[in-house]
Amino acid sequence: MSTVELLIPIVAIVFSHSLAFGIIYIYLRNRNRERMQMLEKGIDPSIFLSKSKSSHSIALKYGLFLVGIALGIISGALLYQNKAMEAGPAYFSMILLFGGMGLMAYYLIERKKDDRTNG
Repeated sequence: MSTVELLIPIVAIVFSHSLAFGIIYIYLRNRNRERMQMLEKGIDPSIFLSKSKSSHSIALKYGLFLVGIALGIISGALLYQNKAMEAGPAYFSMILLFGGMGLMAYYLIERKKDDRTNG
């Protein structure tokens, strides 16, 4: 191997890490500037505080997601055993489908709970 071939992965790794650091730095710097300008104009700083989710809410989210993944694995196995699909696409698609459905169920439950408390 020549030195040029050795430098290519080194340059790629350094560049990719520098790019990620640069994007995060610019995002945080601009967010700080925006917040400082809002404070200078007298806007209430309480808008910067995010609403914290309860531990029950987080447990519900991950619980529904993991149940969805389990149902996806079972469905994928059934599709594969019945020769409806190949193993890879059957498992992968069903895991994504049921995992997404679990997250959508979480969203609907949380939205209904927020509507009850706010309305």
